[in-house]
Amino acid sequence: MRTNSEGHIIQLDGVRFIAVGLVLLDHLIVEINIIPFGALGVTIFFVLSGFLISRILLKSKEKTYGTPGGFKKYLRKFLIRRTIRIFPVYYLIIALLFIFNVPPVRDNLAWLALYGTNIYIALHKTWMGSVDHLWSLAVEEQVYLFFPFLIFFIPKNRLVPVLGLMGVFSILLRAYIFYSGRIPGTNFVTMGEWTVAYVSTPTCFDSFALGGLMAWMQLYKNELFVKFFDKSWPVLLGLLGWVLVQWWAKSLAQPFNFPYVVLDRTMSSIFGFMLIGRSVMGFRGWMAAFLENPVCIYLGRISYGLYLYHNFVYNHFHSGPMHPTVRLFRKIYQYVPVLEGNIAFEATVVVALTVLVASVSWHFFEKPINALKDKYAY
Repeated sequence: MRTNSEGHIIQLDGVRFIAVGLVLLDHLIVEINIIPFGALGVTIFFVLSGFLISRILLKSKEKTYGTPGGFKKYLRKFLIRRTIRIFPVYYLIIALLFIFNVPPVRDNLAWLALYGTNIYIALHKTWMGSVDHLWSLAVEEQVYLFFPFLIFFIPKNRLVPVLGLMGVFSILLRAYIFYSGRIPGTNFVTMGEWTVAYVSTPTCFDSFALGGLMAWMQLYKNELFVKFFDKSWPVLLGLLGWVLVQWWAKSLAQPFNFPYVVLDRTMSSIFGFMLIGRSVMGFRGWMAAFLENPVCIYLGRISYGLYLYHNFVYNHFHSGPMHPTVRLFRKIYQYVPVLEGNIAFEATVVVALTVLVASVSWHFFEKPINALKDKYAY
């Protein structure tokens, strides 16, 4: 396992870059894309979050369990550190969107402020416009509300069965939503039913459970962890499984079918499990060179900002004619009309602008605030 002087696992920043890159790719080529790269990227983030928070919480539990005020110290440090990292830039964006009256922020401010966008989307079976992507952050925050309790109060020798039940429940719940919501006489559901199965927190449990399992293996069954993740071929096998699920889904006549609604997240989670576990051990060769490339590491480090800002820098469906990026494109096309409609050019510009905005946010806002976490070290 390759770590820096602070114990940070180096290749995981490269994994963050892969995950956020998949999301950006999906949104930037939405006009021509039929493969759910964005969903894969989000699921990798979920598995990674499950691994990291479980690892942190299990280590913290070892230090505090059975001590006076142990649970209070354990919970307090976790929540304060998560708050410092996540809340400031999130609420900065919500405040700016509110000030500039970007729809639908003023109409749905409470849902956004309380990290309830995924609940809103599931209840109304519709998306929310330019703030669509915040649903996944809502899921993570909701998981953070109960995961500390689960880790602290479930004995470590019983944690794996509990995580297994979480994963099975998640799959069964998606299957229930699919079969109970099928259009009569067909084997598919409407986009609204798929949305419920996609954004609801309990339907994402299999991703977090696999991340938690990985953390448990590394801390308590390290020999098994090393043996399981010491080779790269399981990563390729996981990727092949994901490709086969996509092929199965695309071979059916209707888009919101069983493999897409029920199996896609599980297979994406398994691939993420294999990729992250191998990265913790440390890829070698060309994959190590990629994941440890300074550019990949930097973009992985600012991936939270990249994810948060990208939909506001430009969104194919929701950026209107007066949006700054749309106006910039119009100005460019006045001088270089041959570029108009060139998806590769537009994607390059949007990525550059997103990286610029996220970099400014990281260096001048997020990083200085993030330094406060040192006062609450585990």
